[in-house]
Amino acid sequence: MTVMETETARTQAPSQAATAAPAGVAGTASTPGVAESVDSTDSTDSADSADSADTKADACASAPTAHPRPSGQDHYTISEVVAFIGLTAHTLRWYERIGLMPHIDRSHTGQRRYRNRDLDWLTFVGKLRLTGMPVADMVRYAELVREGDHTFTERHELLEQTRRDVRTRISELQDTLAVLDYKINFYADARPASERL
Repeated sequence: MTVMETETARTQAPSQAATAAPAGVAGTASTPGVAESVDSTDSTDSADSADSADTKADACASAPTAHPRPSGQDHYTISEVVAFIGLTAHTLRWYERIGLMPHIDRSHTGQRRYRNRDLDWLTFVGKLRLTGMPVADMVRYAELVREGDHTFTERHELLEQTRRDVRTRISELQDTLAVLDYKINFYADARPASERL
């Protein structure tokens, strides 16, 4: 089992620098603990999948629309990954370029061949992206994963800081939501009685 596979298995627990980003790449908040869970429909890797390293991610404005992977398959083209994960081919290539993805195997014709472990990593990266983690921190996290188990402490600290940031943003958003609720109720109560029926 490679370092990347070990990291992916650990991130599937309870429920499962940087150059210029592709257009539309930005950060958003999510709920606590999202960095620890990877929603994977196929977490098993075949024995021959133990020959690659790790990856890292970037930040997008909203969660991509993904499709379930076919069971029993462990080789995917870049267009299949686009359909399964919901990222563009441009973003996937950018992830490789900045060190957010491990080395991707190639076919004899030079086409990228992604494995289930790569898709699991991309799913995890999507969770990090939703936390609003800066791209440079995601790249650093990927580097730490590739370096091995002796980086556990630094990885732990990086994720702890991200969780603190997420919880702060959640608190701010809850305050904002309370203001919106107040205003919405104010306008609802202020409508003429005939409109409230």
